[in-house]
Amino acid sequence: MNKGCLIALVAILVILTIGLGIYFTRNMSGEEDAYELTQPYITDIMQKTVATGSIKPRKEVMIKPQVSGIVERLFLEAGDLVQQGDRIAKIKLVPSPVNINNAQSSVELAKMRYEDATRELSRQRKVSSKKLDIENARMDMENAIREERRYKQLLSDGVVADAEYQRFKLDAELRKTTYENQLIVSDNTLQQLANEVNIRKQELNAARNNLQLLRDGASANFAAVSNQVLSTVDGMILDIPVEEGSSVIERNNFNEGTSIATIADMNSLIFEGTVDESDVGKLKVGMPLKLSVGALEDITFDAALEYISPKGIVEEGTVKFEIKAAIENVKDVFLRAGYSASGDIILGKRDSVLALKERDVIFRNDSTFVKVYKGNDQFDETAVEVGLSNGIEIELLTQFDTSTQVRVMAN
Repeated sequence: MNKGCLIALVAILVILTIGLGIYFTRNMSGEEDAYELTQPYITDIMQKTVATGSIKPRKEVMIKPQVSGIVERLFLEAGDLVQQGDRIAKIKLVPSPVNINNAQSSVELAKMRYEDATRELSRQRKVSSKKLDIENARMDMENAIREERRYKQLLSDGVVADAEYQRFKLDAELRKTTYENQLIVSDNTLQQLANEVNIRKQELNAARNNLQLLRDGASANFAAVSNQVLSTVDGMILDIPVEEGSSVIERNNFNEGTSIATIADMNSLIFEGTVDESDVGKLKVGMPLKLSVGALEDITFDAALEYISPKGIVEEGTVKFEIKAAIENVKDVFLRAGYSASGDIILGKRDSVLALKERDVIFRNDSTFVKVYKGNDQFDETAVEVGLSNGIEIELLTQFDTSTQVRVMAN
């Protein structure tokens, strides 16, 4: 009984296997015999590449404070329009006691020097008004001349030696020269002392201003206030990354400083993106772009390619090249900085040309073919020349009648 059941089961499996084999053989034969036909047609073909990137302002600046301290007040916020010189923030200074003491000492020292220079100028004016310095020099000269003449007479009488006479003669000449110089430099001395007073006064004012700047962050003698953060350009505030009460650092040679605000000219925008290395060789400066912004549906913007990077960058294993394009005629739509966008760059275009679907063209080595239907399920593999392709449609340079039937190469 068991043996009979086993034989029957094996027989059933054999029959099923044979049946399935026949079924699949017939279906495959039917698929090989089935085909579709198409015809060449007239169309426009445009070849393009897509660059992905974002919208950016052409000119964007970071505003830094001139002094370190704490943000006491913010006058504007992101989105506000500003002009050059507008106040953005006020910084409260927190000077160290050491700096205050040094500044006070500088003021006292400058004050002492100024007072000394003023007293010396006053004394010299009194002397010059009475010509005491010139009179003293004249009297010294006359006395020296009289002594020289007296010793000259004594030399003639043989009372004194020649060396003794020469000493008085030299003294007379020196006194005469001193008198002549005093006539010249009397006015110059006053001018020099007056200049000295002015210099000491400027030093005193500078020391006082420095002390006031340390204490208050501002000086009454200067139009510019160092603790006021001002806009350096016209534009729109894109971002204010600090809050009232935040600590900020001034810009200097060793530190770029804390950014108080970012300002950009939103009337001049560019598209900045990347293209694949396989397409960069086809690009030229001046090529038109059609920009599509993800946040703005059904709206495109015209742009013109103005920069192609000479150096590629590796992104996810592929080499990309940076491009920049100037966005043109943005009037009715407000484009925000940072919008993601894609740009279609037209590499080539053919109008009203004969074309086929690229899938229906056979590519073999360096040649291309199509299968032309001859009737009675017969096809002739005909060599053709092709032109521009957009990846879906391809231009046929070989002339065909639009009634010619070509096999669809679905696979």
